[in-house]
Amino acid sequence: MDAYASAPTVLPSLLMCDFGHLADEIARLEAAGARALHLDVMDGHFVPNLSYGLPMVETARRLSQLPIETHLMISNPGDYVEKYLDAGADIVTIHVEAAADPRPLLERIRKRGGRAGLAINPPTPIEAIDSALSLCDVVLVMSVSPGFGGQKFESVALEKLAALRAKVPRGVMLEVDGGVNDTTIARCAQAGAQLFVVGSAIFRSDDYTAKIRKLTELADGFGK
Repeated sequence: MDAYASAPTVLPSLLMCDFGHLADEIARLEAAGARALHLDVMDGHFVPNLSYGLPMVETARRLSQLPIETHLMISNPGDYVEKYLDAGADIVTIHVEAAADPRPLLERIRKRGGRAGLAINPPTPIEAIDSALSLCDVVLVMSVSPGFGGQKFESVALEKLAALRAKVPRGVMLEVDGGVNDTTIARCAQAGAQLFVVGSAIFRSDDYTAKIRKLTELADGFGK
């Protein structure tokens, strides 16, 4: 099943996994019911941290048939979008803050058969992405400043999600990333999010199955 065709969908962020046992971690996530994986690529320039790159995406693709979203937190995404698709990403998400005009890059991703995502940081007004919405498959609203896992949720993301829900074209999925956990996921769903990137809340849990199920139920029922 296409993980992006139905909501809500929890996407485990592998940034928080045990890289010494990557195959086991991915197998556990699959067994727990994860429907997609989220990989954060950081360059130490656009964000103040380094993570991983193409080899990690290639490895994740060998280990799993789940859809892979590659979130490019890098300064020069135009040099890499096709490379990440070739490495096995199903969706490539770039930052509006990293592209003077994101539209040509989104078009390139879609032309190659990938799904195009556009991310927006907490301080950036949503008007910055208005002209590109028609070329997006996913709009990713950051609820923390990008670069590190385990940060506290910023409620400005809820305002952005609600505003975007009223203006994105039909079929565009809204995603939220940063500080998504048991206490924030329902509010994100109420605001309009359909895709939920979750790191610490899953990987600091002893039971991935129970945690993914609970998060999905909270999002599906808006916590009621």
